[in-house]
Parts: sequence; structure tokens; C-alpha cells
Amino acid sequence: MLSINRSTNNPLEIIIKEYDLPDNELLQGEPLSYCFMVWIPAFTCVVLGQSNEVEDALYVENILNDHIPVYKRPSGGEAVVLSPRMVVVSVLKRGDKFRAPGFYFKTYNERIIDALRSVGVKELKTGGISDICIRDRKILGSSIYRSKDLVFYHAVLNISESSSLMDRYLKHPRREPGYRGGRVHGEFVTSLTREGYELSPEEIRQAISALRGRGLGETSWDQISKSSDS
Repeated sequence: MLSINRSTNNPLEIIIKEYDLPDNELLQGEPLSYCFMVWIPAFTCVVLGQSNEVEDALYVENILNDHIPVYKRPSGGEAVVLSPRMVVVSVLKRGDKFRAPGFYFKTYNERIIDALRSVGVKELKTGGISDICIRDRKILGSSIYRSKDLVFYHAVLNISESSSLMDRYLKHPRREPGYRGGRVHGEFVTSLTREGYELSPEEIRQAISALRGRGLGETSWDQISKSSDS
């Protein structure tokens, strides 16, 4: 379901790589009813949303010059940059009766806010339908994919990455939440470091992972991995 490997028709020939990032294991692994993974990207890459096209979403020449890999996820939303200075939260829920996407954004984003507050981050609030902000600047964006028997939630939290990287690789999105007000990435997106919080990606990963059973998931992928290794 996540495997997409196709070349685009753009003249600079960006190839969209097969989606093999860590959270692909949630869908390809053991069919658990409710599981989550909190992970730190190992390298910088760009991930397109399900409906994104390369020419509309990306600065192709910059990506090719910098040798940045490009993937496409199954969930909606706009293109994102991932880097080792970020944390990604992925949640898989199977066999759920249909609920509006807003229910899942609210449920999972509120749990992430709880985790951030537990390590001292303040002035947090939701923005638009699916973002988390510090005041009016975005630190997390999320998206959802759902089929008849599963919901897959995917969120990217910026710990210390410069928003200039997003300006370099991502064009202004065709759709944006009202609170963005047309701001470019550098004026719209912030990071925990930029807001004065000296927290590492691993510290944040552990804080979010600790929310097992509190509306985020019944089982963490950490537990499954440790069980498999033992």
C-alpha cells in the first residue's frame, strides 16, 4: 500500500523513491489493532503528500543539486521536509468504524501537546485542523490516510531544523490553513530550539513514546522491537 516508485514527467527527472521509511513497518509488519511509532529520521529527505505533484510542490533544481531523496506517503496533506532534527509520530489503528478526520487530529495532537508540556514547553495550541503551534507559529503538521479498515496518522514535529530548509525545497502550498495568512515557511514555521527550548530529538521521542495507553496507542513499536529481539 505504501510502495510507490515512479518517475515524473518533469524535465529534471526527479524519481520518487519507494516509501521505505521506518513507519512503513507499521503497515507491513504484524497486523496489530492499534500501534504507534515515534522515530527520528536518519537523513534529510522530502515526502510528498498523496495528492502532491512534484512540479507544484517542490523546487526541483535545489533538491537535485543537494541530492535530496523524495518519497510519497499515502496520507494527505502537503509536502514536508524530514531531517534528523525532527521527530515523526506515526499511529496505525485498524478495524475502526468511520470517524471524521478531525477526531483523529484532535485526539493524537492533544496527546502530543501533553508530552511537550511534560518537558516544559509552553504556549502550545492547535492551529487549523491538524497543526500544533507555539503562539501563531507552526511546530507540528499532521496528515491522515484511511481505508475501509484502518487509519494511519502521520505527524512531523520540528525540534531544531531551520525553516530556511523548507523555503529551499518546498514551494508555497496550494492549500493552507487560515491562520497561516500567506506567510512563507520561514515566517510561519518555528522550532523548539528557536523558541528557546534546548531539548534533543531523543528527549522528545522518549516523552511522546511514554504516552502508551493514553489516547496515542495501546502498543509502541519500541515494545514490539524489543520483544522481537529477546
